Amino acid sequence: MNDEDHLFSSEQDDPYDKPPCRGCSSYLTEPYIKCAECGPTPFLLCLQCFTRGFEYKKHQSDHRYEIMTSDFPVLEPGWTAQEEMSLLEAVMDCGFGNWQDVAYQMRTKSKEECEGHYMKNFINNPLFSSTLLGLRQMEARTADTAIPFKPTDDPPRPAFDSLLSRDMAGYMPARADFMEEFDNYAEWDLKDIDFVDDDSDILHALKIAVVDIYHSRLKERQRRKKIIRDHGLIHLRKFQMLERRYPKQVQDLYEAMRRFARVVGPIEHDKFIESHALEFELRREIQRLQEYRRAGIQSFCSAKVYERVKRVREDERRKRSMLCDVLQLIQDGRACQQWLHKQAAIDAGISPVVTSIPTSASGRRSAPPLNLTGLPGTDKLNDREKELCQVVRLVPGAYLEYKQALLNESRRQGGLRLAQARALIKIDVNKTRKIYDFLIKEGYINKA
Repeated sequence: MNDEDHLFSSEQDDPYDKPPCRGCSSYLTEPYIKCAECGPTPFLLCLQCFTRGFEYKKHQSDHRYEIMTSDFPVLEPGWTAQEEMSLLEAVMDCGFGNWQDVAYQMRTKSKEECEGHYMKNFINNPLFSSTLLGLRQMEARTADTAIPFKPTDDPPRPAFDSLLSRDMAGYMPARADFMEEFDNYAEWDLKDIDFVDDDSDILHALKIAVVDIYHSRLKERQRRKKIIRDHGLIHLRKFQMLERRYPKQVQDLYEAMRRFARVVGPIEHDKFIESHALEFELRREIQRLQEYRRAGIQSFCSAKVYERVKRVREDERRKRSMLCDVLQLIQDGRACQQWLHKQAAIDAGISPVVTSIPTSASGRRSAPPLNLTGLPGTDKLNDREKELCQVVRLVPGAYLEYKQALLNESRRQGGLRLAQARALIKIDVNKTRKIYDFLIKEGYINKA
């Protein structure tokens, strides 16, 4: 028999954490045997199968072996390697300083023994000073490679399932992670994969390909998360407020160029937008100076007089047009009342704040279309669905939920009536009718 190597395993004493014995398939308890020549998958045997000289495929009974055990002291007598690992796990689970619970979880040592051993060997031990220094240096080196979080350095910490939490897409600032990641179930494809020696070459290559696909999906998840963090898109409302500071023309450009933000850095993208905003301001100033030149103005003093006279002229034009507005909306009492407020404001020498209210054919006030910019789920809608959500004033997430419910019910019954749709989704009946008619027209559901 060859020389024996006495090693200790980093695994826990729990046999369920170790692979079973290759001979009798029983769960292994220390000490057990590991073949030093078979690999890369470890070939483990219990003592009973080892003494019988168990052989299997490439494994022979005369192979070199290692005795796997943790029943020996490491730092000081009276503390085995297994107890050292149990102490570290207990401190990690219960927290540093909670020695009563640490001792309760250890079960083999008292509170004073746990505290004294940990402080002596893991806190005040001079042998670990160089290791801790190396860890700090490694931390300093890797800090630059971490994903920066520049635009929103201190994001809010909303309560779980609150409106702000949904606006932040379930982002958890304390963990710098999302509650639901992109491609959230990518790990499911790997949960049943196990590399064993019995695999054929084709099956082994297939498993390797699945792992490679999983790695590519993880890279895509990390790439998307990096874009979100770099561009400060986690706090959506703050991002929208920053976007509204630009004029309407620059906002339209911002919306059109947003798709290119993924290929450039956040600073380069902001510089691009800011340069176009500056260009817009310069063009507007040039147009104003050209207007002065056409009017024959040659000094800024004359320009001030021109602007004042221009405002007076526009006020007079607005007064003349107000009577036409009242005549058009004479049947609407709300519009008449609004006109009186505007006239009183003009007579008082202040700018009228109230504007004309769009009305429907029935005389009721109609709301403006819903702005879908930045709302979750907008990218999952086609153009016709976006138009429907804007007119009905329904957020994309709710529309997709209602649509899926109506589709499932239509498939189950082979068709759907309006009354069934209204009973299924409890919202305004007029909105339900519009959604129902739209899904019928587009062919998503069949009319019963």
